[in-house]
Amino acid sequence: MFSVEDRQKIREAVIAAEERTLGEIVPVVVPVSGRYEAPHLLGALLALLVLSGMLMLEREGWGFSYSPAVTLLSVVLAYVLGNVLGSLPVILRWLTPDDHMDLQVRRRAEAAFYELGLHKTREASGILIMISQLERRVQILADRAIDEKVPPKTWDAVVEQLVQAMKEGRPTDGLCRAIKQCGELLAVHFPARPGDNPDELGDDLIQEDR
Repeated sequence: MFSVEDRQKIREAVIAAEERTLGEIVPVVVPVSGRYEAPHLLGALLALLVLSGMLMLEREGWGFSYSPAVTLLSVVLAYVLGNVLGSLPVILRWLTPDDHMDLQVRRRAEAAFYELGLHKTREASGILIMISQLERRVQILADRAIDEKVPPKTWDAVVEQLVQAMKEGRPTDGLCRAIKQCGELLAVHFPARPGDNPDELGDDLIQEDR
């Protein structure tokens, strides 16, 4: 999703945003947020349909007869095919309820928040902006000091514009804008102090491969 040039733009956006605030902003991209049952369910369904069809053809006396080995192989191949089809992003999203995907993305963001140390910043003012590619969702998590001052609904507008930018094929522009918006909010409540604004968590986009 992000080239070397894109990552440099995002890095510059983080640096610019953090110059005005004691807060820390960490952008993260993950390919998928959780494990889903859709591939297994579609595989099992297709296997069941193939088995049922073969048994029906034999029972109806249409001249079809299958050995146990052929039946087993057909069922296994049907399961494998269904599993592969169910793993395709468009089909997996179609078969998985939205609320389940929302929950998985939320849990993955919470795990990343702690894995990346956003809960350890001096001012408790870290913000995670996570894009989950398969689910096509964005999750923003803010540390406790920010939550005390910024209503949770504040992040909805930031998420909405980033999701829209991704749909339009402008993920880098959307993420840079989201970083800027978060920086502006942080600057209001956690303004930078001259000579006392450490970069605690780095500025690079974190792209995870699993």
